[in-house]
Amino acid sequence: MKTIPYWIETAGAFPDRSGKPLTEDTDLVVVGAGLTGLSTALHAARKGARVTLVEKGQIGSGASARNGGMANLGFTIGVSQAIRRYGLDRAREIYNSYGEAVDTVERLVDDESIDCQFRRVGRLGVASRPAHFENKKAQQRDLAKYFGHETTLVSKSELRSEIGSDAYHGGLLDPFSAALHVGRFVRGMAEACERTGVEIHERNAAIGVRRTTAGRFEVSTERGVIRAGQVMMATDAYTDKNFPWLRRQQVCLGSFIIVTEPLGEELARDIIPKARLIVDSNQVCHYFRLTPDNRLLFGGRARFAPSDPTSDKKSGAVLFREMCEIFPQLARTKVEYVWGGSVGFAMDRIVHAGQTEDGVYYSMGYAGHGVQMATHMGQVMAEVMDGHPEASPVRDLAPPRIPLYNGTAWFLPFAGAYYKTLDRIR
Repeated sequence: MKTIPYWIETAGAFPDRSGKPLTEDTDLVVVGAGLTGLSTALHAARKGARVTLVEKGQIGSGASARNGGMANLGFTIGVSQAIRRYGLDRAREIYNSYGEAVDTVERLVDDESIDCQFRRVGRLGVASRPAHFENKKAQQRDLAKYFGHETTLVSKSELRSEIGSDAYHGGLLDPFSAALHVGRFVRGMAEACERTGVEIHERNAAIGVRRTTAGRFEVSTERGVIRAGQVMMATDAYTDKNFPWLRRQQVCLGSFIIVTEPLGEELARDIIPKARLIVDSNQVCHYFRLTPDNRLLFGGRARFAPSDPTSDKKSGAVLFREMCEIFPQLARTKVEYVWGGSVGFAMDRIVHAGQTEDGVYYSMGYAGHGVQMATHMGQVMAEVMDGHPEASPVRDLAPPRIPLYNGTAWFLPFAGAYYKTLDRIR
């Protein structure tokens, strides 16, 4: 098994953007060259800003090319919970932003001619228990009643037309969610940034930000200091200890993915006949889809452990066993790729964006919806930094404090055991 993301290896060569002379003064420094950073840089540069983008690794080496390649509508909390928390109007605004985010990805793909096989194939949320299907029915009613979003309920008897498995008890289909090749999307976004004048500096980590007495910023990097009028932190789950405030605002969970060998057209259409994006209803959930070359991508939490090549292979063995429980017809299929990555969650499981006390901008906590929301929030934050705070759907929503947390999630194994127990009994 290869312990690199399938998306990176099949995206085509990425140029080396390291070692270039560093600009000493600019309008905006963006820290982190994933989708948040690339989108922020691109949209700010389109407005005429001089933008410098610094990345400690390679373009997209964090979560942006380590995910499932799914741009799904909907957030990770229930409709009724969102309304209780924010009120109907604000809940509707936040929910709608998740749909607008998929539109943002599609618009960028079209505007910048990014060949990333973007397709609105639809997301099918499958019920892992009979009681979960009842929850799907309530979700369908609430989405239509409060948010005007129409979905299709798929009964257990109808489910075989959508998935070649008897493991589930029905599902809810959202037709507007999209699949894409995220490696190609990331590469295309970087190329669009450079066409718009953004300077990209790879392998040059930001190690500190200081506000000067003149109200500007000094961004210290491994290769020198950059002075800027504004700074945008776009590091999400990959925020390191040099930025402790942002690190403490979210918990970072590991997520792991395997990708099989090519299945062939017949077997691929047997397991997912309509090429849907599929997510199950467990607390420790699985998500899976077909890749453009008819492999099965199958992901989940697997193990509550950090990602490294040894850990990833152990997680891959867990995922292979779970994949075969859902699709016994894949028992003799080889797994060719396995990798892991980090997903950032705020305690309220909602995206947060704004400014620190020192005036540094940030956006983080995509909670598994980063493909579209990171891209969209980059566009939003370019508007906010241009003097339009009302552009943000999460304006004035500060991330809740996490008790007894310093940025190291020591409690994850215990939380993982708890949620896995819930999945067995509910």
